[in-house]
Amino acid sequence: MSKPKILLQLDSDVQASVFDGVVAVDAGVDQLFRHSGVQVSQVRDLAYGAMFTRGVDDLQYTAIFVGGSDVAAGEAILTQVRRTFFGPMRVSVMLDSNGANTTAAAAVLSAAKHCPLADAEALVLAATGPVGSRVVRLLALEGARVKAASRNRARAETICKSVAAQCPGANLTAVETNSPAQNQAALETAQIVIAAGAPGVELLSTAARASGKNLLVAIDLSAVPPLGLAGIEATDKGAERDGMACYGAIGIGGTKMKIHKAAIRQLFEAHDQVLDAEEIYRIAQRIAG
Repeated sequence: MSKPKILLQLDSDVQASVFDGVVAVDAGVDQLFRHSGVQVSQVRDLAYGAMFTRGVDDLQYTAIFVGGSDVAAGEAILTQVRRTFFGPMRVSVMLDSNGANTTAAAAVLSAAKHCPLADAEALVLAATGPVGSRVVRLLALEGARVKAASRNRARAETICKSVAAQCPGANLTAVETNSPAQNQAALETAQIVIAAGAPGVELLSTAARASGKNLLVAIDLSAVPPLGLAGIEATDKGAERDGMACYGAIGIGGTKMKIHKAAIRQLFEAHDQVLDAEEIYRIAQRIAG
């Protein structure tokens, strides 16, 4: 008889995410241990509690989920969790602070329904943010020619260098989108545009988006009006607008939820998995069939 599935939720926020807790329960977790306000200095002892209370043969029934609204804090917690592991003493761990990994996976998976990603040209707006940078990574992994856009060219160049280090051979171009003319130039040859900007910030006007002569799919990951891509509804899920398939944040949300639950379930299939952006995207591809 297998042991109960225990998920240790390490959240960097003052209040641990209720959303992440509900998803964990819906994904089949038997016991959820939630810790909020987690600092890197506290991680070792929390991880040891997960590692040393069950025998090696039963470690697959304990896992760690790293969440919170601060993705940089989540990445630091994940790094510290991994440093605590040694030999067979380890449990599976998943990073999804601010939903960045599951949202990026859902966005790229949705784009792939309408356009083969290999050698496609994709424009990622607000590419320097936590979700945008992961979208760039996943598109590059699939062989797309990615324009990483930011209002600050230096920041766009930094993201390109970071992704290139993780994905050798990636085709990346840093672009500045700080004016309508720059937006127009960036869109001119793109088949895919994904907006990953801050809530309530419009990145492309309806006219600018509609002028993309080669656009096959447009995805906006903000649900707060005004949306990043004007003329798209938050509930759009492949809706045809101006000759392209359009997705809003809520339309992407159903796919994101499926990916999130599937990733939680996979944590309990072995005791040595680390689920970050790329691994979660592979899970997304499998469940898409």
